[in-house]
Amino acid sequence: MALSDRPAERHRQVAGLFTDRVRGTKSWDAPSPVDGWTARDVVRHLTGWFPGFLASGAGVDLPRGPSVDENPVLAWQVHCDGVQAVLDDPETAYRELTDRHIGRLPLESAIDRFYTADVFMHTWDLSRATGQDDRLDPDLCARLLGEMEQMEQAIRSSGQYGARVEVPGDADVQTRLLGFIGRDPFWSAR
Repeated sequence: MALSDRPAERHRQVAGLFTDRVRGTKSWDAPSPVDGWTARDVVRHLTGWFPGFLASGAGVDLPRGPSVDENPVLAWQVHCDGVQAVLDDPETAYRELTDRHIGRLPLESAIDRFYTADVFMHTWDLSRATGQDDRLDPDLCARLLGEMEQMEQAIRSSGQYGARVEVPGDADVQTRLLGFIGRDPFWSAR
């Protein structure tokens, strides 16, 4: 299925796949490809950083569910539904997000660029940690890789991505994206 070019619909699709992986998780303590993280920590990351980013940059407060330690499935669902509600709100088209690192952006563009992309990439982490289908949309992989390669120095200096993992020159775009963001595309919990 091709992903939409509209931020609200793309989030619905990307977050929907992540939701499927959350619901399919059998062991929340399974190690993930992110060093030192478990499957639960992948969900903790996504539900943890974004509410503050939205609140400080756009004055948007997301609803809070239970803690990820208490109920990772419900914590994710409340969070995901809250983000979708922001994107589906017609007023969002007229709002901006301001951040000292990125300047001013239309709110829906900021959500798409920083958050939906993060959910997309972390879908692989959760899928791989829990033994689920880890294939990502190749078109979005290619788009993200192309955008990030243009600002590699800024990405590396942010501390939010690991060192590039070298992959074969003829690797598919998902493998190249994973290597670029510092994941070992061949990682296995076993």
